Amino acid sequence: MLKGISHLLSPELLSVLYKMGHGDEIILADAHFPGESYNNNVLRADGIKIPDLLEAILPLFELDHYVDYPLVMMSAVEGDQLDANVELSYMKSIKKTNSNVKSLQRVDRYAFYERASEAYAVVITGETAKYGNILLKKGVTPIETSKIIYCE
Repeated sequence: MLKGISHLLSPELLSVLYKMGHGDEIILADAHFPGESYNNNVLRADGIKIPDLLEAILPLFELDHYVDYPLVMMSAVEGDQLDANVELSYMKSIKKTNSNVKSLQRVDRYAFYERASEAYAVVITGETAKYGNILLKKGVTPIETSKIIYCE
């Protein structure tokens, strides 16, 4: 474990987040998501709910400020209804580190699957909420020179 980094983040997930470039996307998927069918870079975060994972990731991960929607979720299939509490719980976690974030975008199921197939990685979580998947688009990470430690 490392100081200042959530114990919810595995070494593999930290590596993926670090290696992603601006514009890359990562899917935090619910436990039912067919990640292996759509992406070759699938990580597991079993037992971890997405709001908790968002709180662990977003202090380390800059959302893309150059796009209208750096956050994307799946729309309900015709005949289904969304549980508004899912999005509310996600936005509550997101706003802890990204208070200026715009609302998220909803796309249909197959458009979301297409985004998943092009994503840098898919993280299968322990989230059981229906339509609980969320896509994060990475932005440019600001460099805070006052926090850089130089070794001689």
